[in-house]
Amino acid sequence: MFRCEINRWCAGEEKRVDSRTIYVGHHPTPEIEAFLPQNFCDNRIVSSKYTYWNFIPKNLFEQFRRIANFYFLIIFLVQVIVDTPTSPVTSGLPLFFVIIVTAIKQGYEDWLRHKADNSVNKSPVYVIDGGKIVERQSEKIQVGDIVCVKEDETFPCDLILLFSSREDGTCYVTTASLDGESSQKTYFTVPDMSAFRTEMEVDSLSATIECEQPQPDLYKFVGRVHVFSDKQEPVARSLGPENLLLRGATLKNTDKIYGVAVYTGMETKMALNYQGKSQKRSVVEKSINVFLIVYLCILVSKSLIGTTLKYIWQSDPANDEPWYSSKTGKEKDTNQLVKMFIDFLSYMVLFNFIIPVSMYVTVEMQKFLGSYFITWDKDMYDEHLGEGALVNTSDLNEELGQIQYVFTDKTGTLTENNMEFIECCIDGFKYKNFIDSCVVDGISSSDDSCSRICGMAGKEKEELFLRALCLCHTVQVKEEDKVDGLLKQQGGLCTYISSSPDEVALVQGAKKLGFTFQGTENNWMKIQNRETEIEMYELLQVLSFDPVRRRMSVIVKENSGRIFLFCKGADSSIFPKVNAGKQEEIRLHVECSAVDGLRTLCVAYKELTQDEYDQISAQLQEAKMTLKDRDKKLAEVYEKIEIDLHLIGATAVEDKSWPATQECGLIIDGAALSLIMKPTQDGSMGNYKELLLQICQRCSAVLCCRMAPLQKAQIVKMVKNTKEHPITLAVGDGANDVSMVLEAHVGIGLKGKEGRQAARNSDYAVPKFKHLQKLLLAHGHLYYIRIAHLVQYFFYKNLCFIFPQFLYQFYCGFSQQPLYDATYLTFYNICFTSLPILLYGLLEQHISIEMLKKDPSLYRNIADNALLQWKPFLYWTFLGLFNGVVFFFGAYFLYENSALADNGQIYGNWTFGTIVFTVLVFTVNLKLVLDTQYWTWINHFVIWGSLAFFVIFSFFWGGIICDFCELF
Repeated sequence: MFRCEINRWCAGEEKRVDSRTIYVGHHPTPEIEAFLPQNFCDNRIVSSKYTYWNFIPKNLFEQFRRIANFYFLIIFLVQVIVDTPTSPVTSGLPLFFVIIVTAIKQGYEDWLRHKADNSVNKSPVYVIDGGKIVERQSEKIQVGDIVCVKEDETFPCDLILLFSSREDGTCYVTTASLDGESSQKTYFTVPDMSAFRTEMEVDSLSATIECEQPQPDLYKFVGRVHVFSDKQEPVARSLGPENLLLRGATLKNTDKIYGVAVYTGMETKMALNYQGKSQKRSVVEKSINVFLIVYLCILVSKSLIGTTLKYIWQSDPANDEPWYSSKTGKEKDTNQLVKMFIDFLSYMVLFNFIIPVSMYVTVEMQKFLGSYFITWDKDMYDEHLGEGALVNTSDLNEELGQIQYVFTDKTGTLTENNMEFIECCIDGFKYKNFIDSCVVDGISSSDDSCSRICGMAGKEKEELFLRALCLCHTVQVKEEDKVDGLLKQQGGLCTYISSSPDEVALVQGAKKLGFTFQGTENNWMKIQNRETEIEMYELLQVLSFDPVRRRMSVIVKENSGRIFLFCKGADSSIFPKVNAGKQEEIRLHVECSAVDGLRTLCVAYKELTQDEYDQISAQLQEAKMTLKDRDKKLAEVYEKIEIDLHLIGATAVEDKSWPATQECGLIIDGAALSLIMKPTQDGSMGNYKELLLQICQRCSAVLCCRMAPLQKAQIVKMVKNTKEHPITLAVGDGANDVSMVLEAHVGIGLKGKEGRQAARNSDYAVPKFKHLQKLLLAHGHLYYIRIAHLVQYFFYKNLCFIFPQFLYQFYCGFSQQPLYDATYLTFYNICFTSLPILLYGLLEQHISIEMLKKDPSLYRNIADNALLQWKPFLYWTFLGLFNGVVFFFGAYFLYENSALADNGQIYGNWTFGTIVFTVLVFTVNLKLVLDTQYWTWINHFVIWGSLAFFVIFSFFWGGIICDFCELF
């Protein structure tokens, strides 16, 4: 990592510009006079956090950033510097125990990361050097190297595809390790490089690549390549994401490829996506901080009271300087305010155990170990995926039990993302019920508005519509049966593959109606029509889909020379662009299909003249060759091209729903939300926003359709920021859901067919939507109950522990005399009372899981952080105070008549303190016994084992066994 940073600073000009220039194969080009070797980041991957030399200072710095650790460090230093009533060991040992345990845990985790990094960085790769393939270690790849990758191997860095063993210049890649998408994607070689096929030919390539500086977006890349030749002028071609092979992706169904490294090491897109998400804090953590402030105030109050009463007591000269304890000269000369401040610090040290430092370690261990119970849950294991639940962060386990609002994506989340072509509308007429590739005209419907659009369109319109479905897509045809990713068998002859299940469904639907897409070869698309004739179309341009435009287009050329633009997209993005066609009839069909829960797309076209296409091609080429703001310029060109369209029809596909979905109380679309959420200068829209929020809060469910990704996050934020500050949960499976998942208090990702971007950015990931039931109603409920009891119990047992110490000051002249032995002070939270509450926090089930799943009302009983409100907090606080009073005065009255030992000695304060401490340890552990509802052998072993350990330890430490042995 350090070397990478040095390389970045030494890169000079690269640091100051928005692009980088790469010399393919490190060969100088004819345009430059002097070639200087370039200096980019090496190919080492560094996922570790520490190094051998910075582990101790960096880890200590991070641990002492926590308020509790820093507080106990200050207490420890006070004990070392000032003459305090207790040994520094009493504070130092628990603190060092916490620090060491945490450091060992974090160090071990980082050692595993180092080990994984080394296995990747030392793995063998193959590069072309001097016209030959040579083996190197992965970390030694440099930007500009030409790398050879074979089938089923992963790409060691980000590569521009130069050569593919496939004749059409493409290769198939799966990016499951990057975005979770199991479907195959098609990548294309750089144009004008098909002649470079052998190692010698590829090594002789003279070319430069200009591209943007590294950035983390997996789906964005802007660049251009200049190919130089001795006999011809340099040729410039644009580069896009379809040419960039990403590190971590796997080559499939392609023998081998050659690619030039453009991003290496920590500058690859995979590495740049390692960056962490913003830290989310649970309501329990916020409650802990509030309670700590309260107990800190109690600590300060006790110290002030003790200091004040001490000087009131010492106002009597007989108490200030008794005959048996004369003051030294230094004590008499010390300033009174300084003495009072030192006494105040001494009381702070004496009572500091009221702040439970070990609680943080226990809570961390409870969350970390508890997350495995979610991962191991067999009920959330999906046989089809072969995967179960995944916990990306264990800090929010208890937050799963506090959810008030759920925001969920529909496609792939509430539905299976398994598309089936149901019906279509051609020139205003509905087509449904396809049998043996024939069209059954019309459907029966009780809805007059829908039934009146049934009928037959003309043959010319039908064929134009079906050609549009067969041409306007990015589907690839694979003849082999074995293909990774999204599959659709075509009579056993071929397979359709695509990253979008909608496109496969549309091509399938066109086949049912008699038009079969047979693939693309050398930019020629092949279609078999109803008469089994083969039609060939030259693919001239693809205007790719993007979530802002929400449509895509292709420009194709017939053998006759006619040029067509076919466009498909959402109705809200198509209707503003059309000026012909039966718009009202098709709009009615789209609305009826949408009401039925179908996914709709509109299809339009226009015919272009050769001059119009030449102008369009020039505009597209100019936009594609730019490096800065390419997407913006392409979008502007697309807007100019996709106008004056002729609407010819619409499609409707069904996405099967998972069971147990709700009916909606309100339906609103993205366009309306844009108006409502858009801020205005006079603030008039604010009223509409408040009105929408009030309506939504009174509905059992709300359906927002046709939303942009940012709008999803805005809706979550709007509800999250209300006066009540409800706890929100967002569920999604695609890249468009990431902003919503990150915005919510708890983000759930589904391992769906739209990819796993949401799962990668979520707090928890589950295979299916139905698994939320157990995740929330069972795991969330139990984790909240457990940690709420754990937190309250920790404050309770420490208050029981320290309040007798406070009462003891009234009987020792406020001399800051400790009540307990220093060893007991040290071991109370470490050994005698720590493990039972940890096991309680992991295993307790006050209600069975089956009952929790059957009765959702039990979930509402713990809503609004019910167990960590002021009422239960005060109950536990007063219970601790009451028990402390009973412990102290019970032993005090027991000692009202002093007894003599066999040797004539009177039992003194250490014996008194030991009795108080013994009753304390037994009481707080037996309190946990009474609270435990779910017993296992582990609970019995830990609770009774802790008490047995205390008794045996006390026998040895108190010398009882030694005295007993002396009798013999």
